[in-house]
Formats: sequence, structure tokens, C-alpha cells
Amino acid sequence: MPVSLPTAASLYDRVRRVIPPVEWPAFTDDIDAILALKRERNAVILAHNYQTPEIFHCVADIVGDSLALARKAMTVDADVIVLAGVHFMAETAKLLNPGKTVLIPDQDAGCSLAESITASDVRLMRQRYPGVPIVTYVNTSAAVKAESDVCCTSGNALAVVESLGVPRVIMLPDEYLAQNIAAQTKVEIIAWKGHCEVHERFTPADIHELREAHPGVTVLAHPECPPEVVAVADFAGSTAAMSDYVGRHKPARVVLVTECSMSDNVAVEHPDVDFVRPCNLCPHMKRITLANIRTALEENRHAVEIDPGVADRARRAVERMLAI
Repeated sequence: MPVSLPTAASLYDRVRRVIPPVEWPAFTDDIDAILALKRERNAVILAHNYQTPEIFHCVADIVGDSLALARKAMTVDADVIVLAGVHFMAETAKLLNPGKTVLIPDQDAGCSLAESITASDVRLMRQRYPGVPIVTYVNTSAAVKAESDVCCTSGNALAVVESLGVPRVIMLPDEYLAQNIAAQTKVEIIAWKGHCEVHERFTPADIHELREAHPGVTVLAHPECPPEVVAVADFAGSTAAMSDYVGRHKPARVVLVTECSMSDNVAVEHPDVDFVRPCNLCPHMKRITLANIRTALEENRHAVEIDPGVADRARRAVERMLAI
């Protein structure tokens, strides 16, 4: 018996809680085209948790945070990978799949963290702190990863730092993530002054206002937020950890102190939870749309390439992380 393939019409039930019926027709042509193109090109779409629901729930094959996407990219059985996220994520997918075509629908989808540090900066840190291992957040370019000893994500940063068995590490480039991890370990952490433009804008006053406006609300914060924000939250963790928290604890009302689309995507899976949504948009993530995913598949745009010498060294740093 032939397997019925999904269509835009059959997918709307997944997202009807977060996409109004009046908006849905604007997405259907692109969704149907993308579903067909994926079959024709043996392509898969990897989508970060910050993508909008019509991408995350309707055309993506693999979804998650940076760590999940990095792990799952290694097992992809496809000729083409489309990364619905920002540029460093597409580079990471290419590092782990050097023989596959990896496409980023908008090559200007950058990241304030990735842009806050260069390979030269990392080399200068090595000179300043000889012998101190460098742990680099995956939110960085391949060139920066290549100068590092091991990578980490917000979900595994503590485990990576403590796995090194040393009294002191350099952690780049997110200053707030480094400070939040330092509060959980005896390892001395030397930080860089990079910040996420989404998370750095949240303040303790925001959290207090949320609690006053929504009594009993559970506040979940991302560790890229300032430490004083994390201190007044009920829980802090990666986007995957926040999603897991909602699934395990089923709070009656919750606010995710992170990028806007995260709440929509988690809300789809938990219709019994009331989500408060005073969040910040990531302008870089929002450069990815159904329209440019479709164009990427139609025109092979934009293929990610990494200098082989850089790629080999960067790959080792990512693989060391994945081995932990």
C-alpha cells in the first residue's frame, strides 16, 4: 500500500495554535514545493529551535538546539543538508559532513557572538595564557574553532569544562555563559566579552515585572542571559533543556527568557501549558524563511565551503566535544 506523503494541507493541524488560519495560505505553496524538492534532491532540513513554526514543524526533518543539530548532522543519510539557522551552524554541519552539500538559505544570517571574536583573537589569548586550554562555544566561525582545543554548547559547557581536569580554562566568546558556568564549578574560567544581542537585553527588572503581571509564572532563562537574570529565574538551561523542563514539569504558566520563536515551537507540543511571550527576536535567525529555503533547494544556494586546513582543525575541536 503506498505511503501517503505530507502536504501543506495535512500539516496545518500541527501549528494551528500558533499560526492563525488567515496567515496559513501565505505558506502553503512554499511548503508543498519544499516537500517535493526534498524528495527530488534527497535533501534534509536541519532547523534550530529559534526558527518560526512553519519551518520548525512543517518542513524540518531534524530540529533542536546547537548540540542536537551537531550530533544529528553526523548521522544524516542525504545528499544535501539545508541548515535553517545561522551561518556557524551551517559550517558545523559541513565540518561533520565534508562530502555532502550543505546549504545556508541566507548567507548573511550571522550571529553577534560569532562576530565578537576572530582567529587572531584566540591566538593572542593563547600567547597571554600559555598552556591554558581553550573551550570555544559552537556559536563561532570555523576559523575560531580551528584555534581551539574543544568546543561546547550551552547544554554541555559545564561537562566540557570539567572533563579537561585542569584548574583553569579560557572560555570563548560568551561572557555571560562563561560567568554562569563559573558559578557551577571550581574551575577558574577566563572569559571573553562577547554577548548575544538577544539575551543580553533581558534584565532582572523584566523578570520581576513578569512575575507581578503573571503571578505564579515559572521563569526559564537561557544561560546566555546575564548572571543576574539567571539568578532570579526558576531554571536556566539550553533551549533543549528548557523544552525538556516544560515537558517534565508541565507548569501551568511559563515564560521562556530567550528568542521569540522558541515559545511558539514548544507551545505546539504542550497545548495544556500557558506560554507568556515577552521575548526578543533574533534578526539573524529571522533571515531564514520558507521562500529562501525553497530557493536554496531549487538553485543550490548558498553552498558552504571551508578551507580544508581550517576544517580539519575545527573538526577535531567539534569531535572532541561530541566524544564527551
